[in-house]
Amino acid sequence: MVKWVLKNGMTLIYEPKDTASVAVQVLVNVGSNHETAEQRGISHFIEHMVFEGTKTRLNARAITNEIEKVGGISNAYTTTTRTCYHAKVPQKHFGTALEVIADILQNPLLRDNDTQRQKHILFKEIDLVTDEPRFHQWVLFQQALFLKHPSRFPTYGTRNTVQRMTSKDLQHFFDTMYHPKNMIMAVVGRVDNIKREVERLFAAQDKKKSVWPEVHEPAQQKVRIKSEKRKGVSSTYLIVGHRTVPRLHPDSIVLDIIEGIVGRGQSGWMFDEIRNKEGLAYEVGVEVASEQDYGFFATFASVDKKNKDKTKELILSQLKKLEKVPAQEVEESKTYVEGSFLLDFEDTQRLADELLFWEQVGDVQAFYQYLKNIRKVTVADVQRVAKKYFTKPHVIAVIEGK
Repeated sequence: MVKWVLKNGMTLIYEPKDTASVAVQVLVNVGSNHETAEQRGISHFIEHMVFEGTKTRLNARAITNEIEKVGGISNAYTTTTRTCYHAKVPQKHFGTALEVIADILQNPLLRDNDTQRQKHILFKEIDLVTDEPRFHQWVLFQQALFLKHPSRFPTYGTRNTVQRMTSKDLQHFFDTMYHPKNMIMAVVGRVDNIKREVERLFAAQDKKKSVWPEVHEPAQQKVRIKSEKRKGVSSTYLIVGHRTVPRLHPDSIVLDIIEGIVGRGQSGWMFDEIRNKEGLAYEVGVEVASEQDYGFFATFASVDKKNKDKTKELILSQLKKLEKVPAQEVEESKTYVEGSFLLDFEDTQRLADELLFWEQVGDVQAFYQYLKNIRKVTVADVQRVAKKYFTKPHVIAVIEGK
């Protein structure tokens, strides 16, 4: 891996990899956590709008066809802390992918007609999340998890905030946030003259990198429950979780091992206990977030309403068992985490995404130490971390029928 801070202020990470594909991804250091109350959803809105047309590619098809006609793929996503744009193409078409990404991130038209049309698409996306309990349960969960932290608000904003946004609002936000000093690029594959090409395509800017203030969430003193009743819902959608720590905290690595013990596939404790032994649910899983300034550990299951309380107690009991975890379970989780890591990052785009994440949270080199740190985790570490976080008050989100 090579890392440069370029003359234009952009950070560039290059991971040479002998594969047929090359991935190009740019992280813009802005997400929904950095928006004012009036701006909620604007980061996500702009993510959609930059694909609507540029000064040289006047519509969405002209942009996407540049990548797709050579067999490549491109997309983007917005989270609470970042907005990312990526393309993966056959190696010989790296120049095309880089040029298209540079174009949409520097020359979007942000036209009024596109803004109005895109609002309707965003409304459908909001409806999709709201209508589908599997998605909306996570909105409820984060509302219960945080009282002060902006992650309690959904990334897409609200219908009202999106409706009020104008092209002028989008342009101002774009001009403020979208400049090289506020971007990190990762390229994974085997290409020549990458530093020179990136500096050529991304013009120098005299703007400052965005630095976001840390938000201190108050300690949770009691169990919090966020519930919603709906007509026509037959299953009860349940999440039970705890606040934990950000990615660079040493306990984050141990929580990954715990995820491997209780949450891996169909052999993890949660799936085995709730589905295999008790037959309470079809869908059971564990979701672990380790972000820039927060983390959580959550188990979700869809069950019959009458089994909601029993399932919650089973989830908490599996976490309690970790205080006496057998050494074999810890060792098996280490091999699971290592194997998943190696298989996941054979894919050039997934590797680019992960490199950007670690650089944004503070240390791309920590990515290369990850497996070494995983191997260091002991039984005592797992027991200590389980007791430290899972004995604190938990959070519950529930969607059930009326």
